[in-house]
Amino acid sequence: MAHEKALTQLETLLGDRLKRSDAERAAHGQNEAHFAEALPDAVAYPKTTEEVSEIMKVAHDESMPVTAYGTGTSLEGHHLPVQGGLTLDMSLMNRILAVHDADMDVTVQPGVTRTQLNDELRATGLYFPIDPGADASLGGMAATRASGTMAVRYGTMRENILALEAVLADGRVIRTGSRARKSSSGYDLTHLLIGSEGTLGIITELTLKLHGQPEAIVAATCRFPSVEDAVNCVITTIQTGIPMARIELVNDTMVRGFNLGSNAGLPEQPHLFLEFSGSETAVAEQSELFGEIASEFGAEAFERATRAEERNALWAMRHNAHHASKALYPGKRMLATDVCVPISKLAEAVTDTEEKARELGLEPCIVGHVGDGNFHTGIGFDSADAEEMARIETFSAHLAKLALRLGGTVSGEHGIGLGKRKYMDAEHGPALEPMRAIKAAMDPKGILNPGKMLP
Repeated sequence: MAHEKALTQLETLLGDRLKRSDAERAAHGQNEAHFAEALPDAVAYPKTTEEVSEIMKVAHDESMPVTAYGTGTSLEGHHLPVQGGLTLDMSLMNRILAVHDADMDVTVQPGVTRTQLNDELRATGLYFPIDPGADASLGGMAATRASGTMAVRYGTMRENILALEAVLADGRVIRTGSRARKSSSGYDLTHLLIGSEGTLGIITELTLKLHGQPEAIVAATCRFPSVEDAVNCVITTIQTGIPMARIELVNDTMVRGFNLGSNAGLPEQPHLFLEFSGSETAVAEQSELFGEIASEFGAEAFERATRAEERNALWAMRHNAHHASKALYPGKRMLATDVCVPISKLAEAVTDTEEKARELGLEPCIVGHVGDGNFHTGIGFDSADAEEMARIETFSAHLAKLALRLGGTVSGEHGIGLGKRKYMDAEHGPALEPMRAIKAAMDPKGILNPGKMLP
């Protein structure tokens, strides 16, 4: 087998935490999206930063590819070891190391998941609000610069990480940032590693900002005559300055998926799912003001949910959108993609996306964190049908070009991974060369998650 010398050394280091069975390899070679299976030669389960460092020293000496793995929920194939080598499964590095409630920060290992962290924090009155659809690992969320339904209020992982520890390609361990809330010291390596998708280093520790749990929370739903009306309502709401906690769009096709997958019982029209949070008085004022705006755009059935059980059910359904959309396309693979545009261009982007998909004979599920201009499109397809695949490719390219034409980006939160490398030149142009230079400087042998991000 390839890299036998390196794997033999790692067996000595890790014992039975180096897995070479077909079942382990297959489990780490699958993905939630439409990419082909890609198997590692072996899977390592480190427990400490020191072990990650020793693993990387061996891999570097033997030029063996290493791909970090969190929970395997990414939608752009980030975790697929397309050149074989070693998958570094971080799930055993799952300890919460220190909670500093007075300073509203926490230090964790990368295998801690977002729900695990919030369960631990419940008694403190603090929480970590970044919530991608899956119960992802925090290391994976940092590596892919994840966000979620609360980004409109709290920002993304980029805004909520104070400091990192990372292991470089040759095994050196570095620390970036500090627990201080700001710094003017040195190059910002923390934010260089956030979103680097495991191509520049392996994140082994994170220090995260925490936020106070609000006094009052109200969720709500309403439906609109058209997607354009719903999106224009969002634009006006954001421009009015209402501090929304969440404001999510679902188109009529996605509502059908929720009805199939979650028995939601919603009329098949475009909907907004909303959340207001703060003091009792502020929440009441925000809700009333939003209702007035929504009525101007033809909103109907503006229904509020104050009970935690009702709110949790609504957001559990929304977070399950990827799987609910699969219910519309039984037996098919899913194109799950996202773009982000300036808020003023959002209505044009969403309506153009629906029109182009239907022009190509495709039926798109659209969901979006539309308060910050980010929306997702899911379409089922048969990978054995060449004609359908061609239409999927045409649609995907059109969506990327549309986002760039409107002053946006080809991905607001899914990342680049395998699926969007071909659009990097169109988005970044000459800036790709400094990116390549950084990659070459930090990973001269190209062993960290090769085949990802850079075309």
